[in-house]
Amino acid sequence: MTGYDRAEFGPAWSDVDRNGCDTRNDILKRDLTDETFKKGDEDCTVLSGVLHDPYSGKTIDFKRGQSSSMAVQIDHVIALADAWQKGAQQWPESKRKELANDPLNLLAVDGPLNSQKGAGDAATWLPPRRAYWCTYVERQIEVKAKYELWVTSGERDAMQKVLKAC
Repeated sequence: MTGYDRAEFGPAWSDVDRNGCDTRNDILKRDLTDETFKKGDEDCTVLSGVLHDPYSGKTIDFKRGQSSSMAVQIDHVIALADAWQKGAQQWPESKRKELANDPLNLLAVDGPLNSQKGAGDAATWLPPRRAYWCTYVERQIEVKAKYELWVTSGERDAMQKVLKAC
């Protein structure tokens, strides 16, 4: 992909809202239930919790650690590489950083499904749980509209097909 580099979107998981917690932990805190936190850090570092994964419908136990925390990943609903191809390459770094850390564009999800999605858009990837398709496509549209990102004809057709069935 010409010119795309994750670093163009700023450091991963910044504390953009200045609440003392990085964005990844903010999203885990929002999307998990039964969370436990690291002692002494203002309930910022999520150590464990339960994810009711919107993409698969599965319940996934999250436990922070080198070998275990990849079970739950934070998905950019509009993948940063996709955003780069569809307008973000023309933005200032501050706007790219905003997209990368915008809670509207972030979801805690099943790690392997996030990896499977990669940089896919609605034309190339939808969650396996069909009951979530409408919500997923609506969220993609909301983010793309907010940031004025382009939509390809194939992507538009796929989105329209999903929305007609909602």
